Amino acid sequence: MILRNKLLLFTAALLIIDQSVKIWIKTHMTIGEEISVLGDWFKILFVENNGMAFGMELSDGRIGKMILSLFRIAAVGAIGWYIMKLIREKTPAGVLYSFTLIFCGAIGNIIDSLFYGMIFNDSHFQVATLFPTDGGYSSFLHGKVVDMLYFPLIEGQFPSWFPIWGGQDFIFFRPVFNLADSYITIGVLMLLLFYRKFFSSEKNKEAVKKH
Repeated sequence: MILRNKLLLFTAALLIIDQSVKIWIKTHMTIGEEISVLGDWFKILFVENNGMAFGMELSDGRIGKMILSLFRIAAVGAIGWYIMKLIREKTPAGVLYSFTLIFCGAIGNIIDSLFYGMIFNDSHFQVATLFPTDGGYSSFLHGKVVDMLYFPLIEGQFPSWFPIWGGQDFIFFRPVFNLADSYITIGVLMLLLFYRKFFSSEKNKEAVKKH
């Protein structure tokens, strides 16, 4: 019970931070506007996307967007059910926090997709307003995900002899992402660290049952 309450507080805190940052970005910046944080290495760059994590696009069509939103909702439901199952089975805390991070990241981006189109107006060439009097820029399930974290750590040009991209400019790390994306990434990395302990405990349970 104590661990479950801690996970609930952890989830609430992460979602509040994620949404607070996104709402601030929407109500203070326009699309394409950037703020330098650490010189050219770390910038706040406001972009929006219709698709997956780290700014990847799935589809510009409304049907594709709706399918993606519904898939996310189903995935979050499945992850939430699995976390509750793991709590009942007294799974190691590290594994539970890992899945909770992934759960929070998915919910954070789902909120954008479900509601941002209805509660904000467009951010192109203007700073968006929360709950505009003339309505939002889209409808339920068709909101865009707000991204803002940009780390162009290395900029350069591929040598002319380099296959395919020879002579072209490159940036590392190019994707613009948000805190919810970070939660998912950190959760997956933590699972990789804790999976041995998790699966070894599962094998021990199975061995006890057989005897």
